[in-house]
Amino acid sequence: MTQAAPSHPQALALESLHGSLDDPVLDAMNFLNEVVGRFPQAISFAPGRPTEGDFEPEDLARHLRTYTDYLEHTLGFSRERVRTQLFQYGRTNGIIHELIARTVANDEGIEVPPEAVVVTTGCQEAMLLLLRALFAGPDDTLLVSSPCYVGITGVARLLDIRVRPVPEGPAGPDPEAVRAAARAVRAAGGRPRAFYVVADFANPSGTRMSLPDRERLLRVSEEEDLLVLEDDPYGFFVRTGAALPTLKALDTGRRVVHLGSFAKTALPGARVGYVLADQEIVGPGGRRSLLADELSKIKSMTTVNTSAVGQAVIGGLLVESGCRLREANAEAIAYYRTNMNTLLDELERHFPAARRAELGISWNRPDGGFFAVVTVPFAADHKALEVSARHYGVLWTPMSDFHLDGGGTHQLRLSCSAQSPEVIAEGIARLAAFLTAQATGTTV
Repeated sequence: MTQAAPSHPQALALESLHGSLDDPVLDAMNFLNEVVGRFPQAISFAPGRPTEGDFEPEDLARHLRTYTDYLEHTLGFSRERVRTQLFQYGRTNGIIHELIARTVANDEGIEVPPEAVVVTTGCQEAMLLLLRALFAGPDDTLLVSSPCYVGITGVARLLDIRVRPVPEGPAGPDPEAVRAAARAVRAAGGRPRAFYVVADFANPSGTRMSLPDRERLLRVSEEEDLLVLEDDPYGFFVRTGAALPTLKALDTGRRVVHLGSFAKTALPGARVGYVLADQEIVGPGGRRSLLADELSKIKSMTTVNTSAVGQAVIGGLLVESGCRLREANAEAIAYYRTNMNTLLDELERHFPAARRAELGISWNRPDGGFFAVVTVPFAADHKALEVSARHYGVLWTPMSDFHLDGGGTHQLRLSCSAQSPEVIAEGIARLAAFLTAQATGTTV
């Protein structure tokens, strides 16, 4: 009997898959991880990961114990109910929603009922839930401050949602530019649905909106019938001046949906984020609910619920802090302030005014956060990054990855969050050598 020749596995053509998989925006995050792995000896100013600070593995057990004690002794849960809370799927919208509501009230002056809190698997899931719920038709358009965090534009691409960039200035987005973009979308037959913004120390630009601009943006959102999707990972980390109220704290018309995360302020490995969605929804027959309830329906078909164990760790940490994370982050705030000051001081030391004018190099001076942007006289692309990593031992991120309109080609982003001041100083020395060589056409 003749044996059939073994068949070869069929390959899938990329063009037969969803179009987003061929979109460079979906490669941006993976690229950062890949390039760091390829050049492990290089000093990395690329990913915006938080410091590990004084974390110890034993801390996880302590946070868990704090949370279980809180359930038993403060809330009066029986041992069986505690077991169910931690070992089973649990409530779709989360089990630490009351603690989160207390924390944002203490830290930000944001008053929302616990039922308006949706606990998510990182802030990235929060973006997915929101865009899926809010964008109902092909003409619905998301406005984004540009340059923009690739997480939100990537989700929009996955969901086939139209995106229109709003150019960002030195002080963040201009509310009148938001208005103009909304009207341009409407004039073209579309519906401007929401505007995504990081008002405090944006990723990637480090810009910060002034208080008057925040107030003007809320007026524009009312007049143009826009929701504002406020992402706030970095607001605690002020370098100069005082903290400003979030857009949600200023919001009196429920125009702002607030996205938060504990990745930067607590424990990134827990992968716990949240949405404050207190907008009222009116359904058939006058049925009323909160936007949070509608997000729950989508979450039940994506992640089902956020890890109860991850929530318990964060819950314990919140209890230990008295639901006052800003105070608990005092050391981290000082650490990031020192790092940003070191970064800016070292750039100044290597490129004093006359030298940077001669080379055509400049940078912004963010008032806080993790990121600064350097403008250079050459194409700061992936090819240049390869040279920087291989021959100079320093990594950064091309700003063009964050632009939807072809901008940022001569800019690079530096993240100073994960390195010590000593490593930052050495890294900037290496970067200065690379920038000088590229600007003067010197071969390696």
